[in-house]
Amino acid sequence: MIEDTVSIKITKTPNSRLQEVDWDNLPFGKVFSDHMLVMDYKDGAWQQPEIVPFQSLQLHPATSAIHYGQSIFEGMKANRTKEDEVLIFRPDLNAKRFADSCIRMCMPVVPEELFTDLIKKVVDLDREWIPKKEGYSLYIRPFMFATDDYIGIKPSDNYKFIIFTCPVGAYYSQPVRVKIEEYYTRAAQGGVGRAKTAGNYAASLYPAKLAQEQGFHQLVWTDAVEHKYIEESGTMNIIFIKDGKLITPSEEKDTILKSVTKRSVVEIARHWGFEVEERNISVEEVVQGLKEGTITDAFGAGTAATIAQIAAIGYRDEVFDLPPLESREVSNRIKNYLNDLKAGKIEDDMNWLIRF
Repeated sequence: MIEDTVSIKITKTPNSRLQEVDWDNLPFGKVFSDHMLVMDYKDGAWQQPEIVPFQSLQLHPATSAIHYGQSIFEGMKANRTKEDEVLIFRPDLNAKRFADSCIRMCMPVVPEELFTDLIKKVVDLDREWIPKKEGYSLYIRPFMFATDDYIGIKPSDNYKFIIFTCPVGAYYSQPVRVKIEEYYTRAAQGGVGRAKTAGNYAASLYPAKLAQEQGFHQLVWTDAVEHKYIEESGTMNIIFIKDGKLITPSEEKDTILKSVTKRSVVEIARHWGFEVEERNISVEEVVQGLKEGTITDAFGAGTAATIAQIAAIGYRDEVFDLPPLESREVSNRIKNYLNDLKAGKIEDDMNWLIRF
């Protein structure tokens, strides 16, 4: 058990659903644990958090978030070691990103230490929901939305912060096929691309649907002005191996979501002595590198997928197949390292894990 660092009212479910779970068949995001944490913001302050049985919400038809989009979220995972210890990977970075999203979306900030403590508490209560099967984990979804029952365009005065968890298997069961998008835009400079806000994902659904109809899993977004530079993919940031170096779009632009997993990949690669470049990467450079064979690997990095190796990249009327997975020394090494680290199989040399 973890220490009580914050006062939380806990109401446990009288009927656990653990016995109903098919642990060999866990579709991502469709099976939910027994409890959830709820904390309301009203009268200018956060109220006492409460853990209650997982349940539906009752909302006023004029709930502000539904009409005006003040809604943000985060995602992270918990794993359990063979010794029954719970591990969570770098929640401090998620807490910081959540706070940044709050500021950009004009919402009250959840203090970073409180955010992490609440995550630990709800996970600890439902720790038996953490799958024991290799490659499986407990997905953690903190989110916040505006709750004023008011039709008017202004920041809400009231908000609800919730954390629920889901036991999950792999997000992608195979290497992904992606297409470089040259018309639709995920985010423009000065917009909300850096915030993890719901509207960003809603805007991506239609172009992603068009790509899926063409046989691709995801898009690779490009800049909104010229569609000349690579930005990120639909559910993850993107990294290429070119001439033995890791190259990835810089996160300094406010059109790219700062990825906890990609930041970790960059730090791991540098720690291992690889050369890493975070910079502008043009579509032309990627296409030329694929044609000439100087780009030997490409992969996505994100919480849900962790490391999603890319099998093929589409550009206009061409599709470029990347080398087979067994030949990808760097991404395989990084993927194995992160998976082993999160499962507690290797030493946490980077001091990234929270344990309890």
